[in-house]
Amino acid sequence: MRDHTPIIIDKFNGLWQRGDVENAPSDHFTECNNVQYFGTREFGTRDGVGRHQNVATPIAKILRIYNYPTLTGNTLLILALNTAGTAGEIYHVVNSTTMFGPVLTITGMTDFGFIPYAGRAYITPFGTAVVNGLNQEKGLVGEFLYVYKGDGTAARKAAGPTAAGSITIANGAAGFTDAGRHVFGVVGETDTGYLSPPTALNNFVTSALLSVSFSTIPTFTGSFWTKRHIVASKVIQDFNGDNKGYQLFFIPGATINDNVTTTLANQSFFDADLLLDASHLLSNFTEIAAGVGLCLYHNHLCLYGQNTDPSIVRVSAVGEPEAINQVSGLLIMPPDGNPMTNAAELRDVLYGFKRSKTAAWVDNGDVPSSWPYSPVDDAMGTGVHGIATHLDSGSTISDFLIIATYKGMCLFNGRYAFPELTWKEQDNWFSMDRNDWRKIQVLDDPIKQIIYYIKTDRTIMHGNYANGFDPKNIRWGPWSFEFLVNTIAIWEIDDFIIGADQI
Repeated sequence: MRDHTPIIIDKFNGLWQRGDVENAPSDHFTECNNVQYFGTREFGTRDGVGRHQNVATPIAKILRIYNYPTLTGNTLLILALNTAGTAGEIYHVVNSTTMFGPVLTITGMTDFGFIPYAGRAYITPFGTAVVNGLNQEKGLVGEFLYVYKGDGTAARKAAGPTAAGSITIANGAAGFTDAGRHVFGVVGETDTGYLSPPTALNNFVTSALLSVSFSTIPTFTGSFWTKRHIVASKVIQDFNGDNKGYQLFFIPGATINDNVTTTLANQSFFDADLLLDASHLLSNFTEIAAGVGLCLYHNHLCLYGQNTDPSIVRVSAVGEPEAINQVSGLLIMPPDGNPMTNAAELRDVLYGFKRSKTAAWVDNGDVPSSWPYSPVDDAMGTGVHGIATHLDSGSTISDFLIIATYKGMCLFNGRYAFPELTWKEQDNWFSMDRNDWRKIQVLDDPIKQIIYYIKTDRTIMHGNYANGFDPKNIRWGPWSFEFLVNTIAIWEIDDFIIGADQI
């Protein structure tokens, strides 16, 4: 041993599972289950697991957890299987001792997409079906986009139906209008700001020196309708007898601030006062079919992966997440037998994903159906939870995306960067079942500098990037538990939360 030069190993660089075990570098582990890394050199046993909920009956059989930022704090939305195993139940967990729900129960819901907006939660239920031997995730048949106000009351369908009946118009007291035939109607408004398509249309010839009064104004079904607005066309020179097809505008001040009153008297206006167009509401969905996911792009709500239209993205009006136009509010990713699985905004571009395809759209300031489409990658894509969310925001917005592809965990900044972050554990990555890709969920904690992802066997891999966010320096390690992991989240900046079938 006198002439032997010792090999000094002053740090370990994590798991190595790539090729023959004999080829593993001396500063890597070939087995390191339940190890975590500290600083740039140290490692030790991972932390233990405790119960998050301090209530008499904690939620069991947890399938999905989302961070739900409300106007008063960061909370959680949790999907659990009911005791009969037939339906999914969504609970709102405010803190360790306060919980609402279930706020939504749907038979067959095994997962759901979610996006927060103005303190509200938009929820789309989905499940998994086998198509030609492949698992595909799509919105549940016969189900819809739901909105939850965050106050413990039950979630309801987003948007809403029109009212029945016909508005009655008559001359009012002395006032003013542009004399001539107008078409009038009613627009309902909900407690979440959704505006219904104009309904109860009728026409009337107004007089120049008289106001207009309305009666038999229809009411809308449901306690969530809070206002009604009267809309009108400008003077119609050649009326064809059909009340439909004319451009309608909101009459300034012609608003009823309840859903009970059926009269509104003495409204005066000139055609020049009719500035706020309501015609676009005529083509909006009154109920929106469920998809697999939701994202925001330029303040548009985007829903994708519907059951009957799996390659379409439904896009709302700006600032109106429940107003989706049936004609112009859509984007199409070329159909190929695979449904859309994910979407995210990055650097002013909306990216859409299938299991092995990536595409992009750019907002041109016109209606969504006119946005230019560009293919990005015809071989790389991801699953329904395969894009990393950050900290407890639950969002994907950053200077790059971390995406779980079939090839590995990749950085994406408009194109996929190689080698992939999981290059050192390639054998481990390739061992996962591609038909269960929906089980993979990715989470990034930039404070502790750790990436977590759930494997298809429902264990966890974590990667510490304190030494560098690149394939060479990231340190990977597997974690296993006495339970099978379904979902993960970060709570209040740095608390790591695990959702499982049982504890």
